[in-house]
Amino acid sequence: MSSDCIFCKIVAGEIPAKVVHRANGIIAIEDVNPQAPVHLLVLPERHVANIAEHTFKGSADEITSLMETAAELGSKHAGGFRLVVNTGADGGQTVDHLHVHVLAGRHMTWPPG
Repeated sequence: MSSDCIFCKIVAGEIPAKVVHRANGIIAIEDVNPQAPVHLLVLPERHVANIAEHTFKGSADEITSLMETAAELGSKHAGGFRLVVNTGADGGQTVDHLHVHVLAGRHMTWPPG
């Protein structure tokens, strides 16, 4: 756990969040600033800054669980869904804790931005 990470504080129960899934070291919460009718964040409970760091410090099983959970949650919504993993400041990452955005509930346009 990183003491200054908002997601680590959510995992620890120090900051409230609407948890929609929690199992096997993976947690999913509703985004407080949704960009679609359904906007969930799926993250490992263990602190890893981003997907690039994870490739050096994580396990394939954790990434598989992360993506399977994101896909399962996205599949619950008719019409499809989008998964987004931002990495680094130039990639749009604003919280340095690996997380997958699950966006659903509306038509997604391309390019995303």
